[in-house]
Amino acid sequence: SAALADDAGFNPIFDGKTLIGWDGDPSLWRVEHGAIVGQTTPDKPLKTNTFLIWRQGEADDFELKFEYRLTGGNSGVQYRSWEDPEKWGKWVVGGNQADIDSTGRYTGILYSERARGILAERGEKVVIGDDHKPKVVEKFGDAQELGKKINKDGWNAYRIFAQGKHLVQEINGQLMVDVLDEDHTQGRRIGILALQLHVGEPMKLEVRNVLLKRLPTRSKH
Repeated sequence: SAALADDAGFNPIFDGKTLIGWDGDPSLWRVEHGAIVGQTTPDKPLKTNTFLIWRQGEADDFELKFEYRLTGGNSGVQYRSWEDPEKWGKWVVGGNQADIDSTGRYTGILYSERARGILAERGEKVVIGDDHKPKVVEKFGDAQELGKKINKDGWNAYRIFAQGKHLVQEINGQLMVDVLDEDHTQGRRIGILALQLHVGEPMKLEVRNVLLKRLPTRSKH
């Protein structure tokens, strides 16, 4: 009953069988064994980072839970993000990213793709001001020790919480970053969700059990 209560209000946004409701390069994304699979190969290297975009709406205040497994490379989940097809091309996204990478160096951090750069390292509580730069107000954990909570070779449970200015990222039940985004010009409060495939070495991203819960919207200021 506790598990059911924990899942109250969550709805699946991936049906486990098809990519209905999602939009990305069909040569890179597929469904296999109940998981979204994004894969790059040595014979077809990426020219730019590319994304699988959820097309069933935008998310403002929400909680997102999913499981992932990454083999090689670098990935992440974009949230409250945006597109600029004329400038960047198709299936390219900028904005907040809950990072994932195969080395473990960046997994769990908050990164701002095509915008503000690294906003919070693992173990940091951060406030971002109108200068677009993060200020560390507390170190609640050691980045390397927190990294030991992440299974580099297997499945991990990721949770992203965004309500008003407050952003939280957890992996396997462990808090990774805690952010207050008070940047009034670049701190977006609504946007798209998307999964990333990164330029560079061949990689395979698997994502399953993708659940979204809408939260009461807090003040935009």
